[in-house]
Amino acid sequence: MQNSTGVPPSPIQDTGTASMAAMTIRALCRDRPALCALVFLGFVVLVAVVGPLVVTTDPNSLDLRSALVSPNSEFWLGTDDLGRDQFSRLVDATRITLAAASEAVLVSVIIGLPLGLVAGYLGGSIDAVFGRLNDALMSVPALLLAVAVVAVVGPGLTTSMFAIGVVFSPSIFRIVRGATMAVRSETYIEAAVAIGCRPLRVMSVHVLRNTFPPVLVQISLLFGVAMIAEANLSFLGLGVTPPQASWGSLLRTAFDNFYAAPFLMFAPGLAIALTVLAFSQIGDGLRAAVGDKKGMQ
Repeated sequence: MQNSTGVPPSPIQDTGTASMAAMTIRALCRDRPALCALVFLGFVVLVAVVGPLVVTTDPNSLDLRSALVSPNSEFWLGTDDLGRDQFSRLVDATRITLAAASEAVLVSVIIGLPLGLVAGYLGGSIDAVFGRLNDALMSVPALLLAVAVVAVVGPGLTTSMFAIGVVFSPSIFRIVRGATMAVRSETYIEAAVAIGCRPLRVMSVHVLRNTFPPVLVQISLLFGVAMIAEANLSFLGLGVTPPQASWGSLLRTAFDNFYAAPFLMFAPGLAIALTVLAFSQIGDGLRAAVGDKKGMQ
């Protein structure tokens, strides 16, 4: 059976985008750890969006008379060395941390996805050139490049996470290139070429949707890695600029006051650990869901 363009649809295309999404959701619902992780991430996103509107305490308000106060009924998570409410700063830092991780992942997808499509579909010298550039970029440590960019441009979370996203792009490139090479010889691709579809249309319409499931798995894993990278940069003082806070900068404050106020480390440390674990668990669940769909086809 052919569609209106005369191109035989692929087995994955037969199900439709909505059907693929429904199958993925059902597979995730059957995976209890992935479902719990998804619910937890939903809560984290809710805190990032609604939290600053609900928490009325100014996260940057200084009160040196209340410095390093232990958790109590007024300060649920205590205060830092400048008397700032740790709970309100944690809530405000959630938004900044998620935004920083999203920036890095978005940059990696914008760079790696189209280059992977072009290299995998066209092959030849283009694939060789892109592959060598990708290998060279993979040899650069992410934090080292971020430090170099910050040294040139100046400190700031936007510039440092952009550098992290550039270093992450090879992982997206490799996955998209491999998936594209796997589907470019399919019958529906050859039929699309035979009726005169341009390479850009073939890649964007027929190839891209069949390479998206493994990319989605990689994106979920990169979110966790990006959060760790942001925490490392902010811990080193190369991330957010004061008085803004991220989970990494809160850990830095806790480290500086570890002996006087060890309680400061628990909230941001748990937030980072649980969120990274949740992203990793969702990645495993998506990988299993993609495998289930392949087995059903």
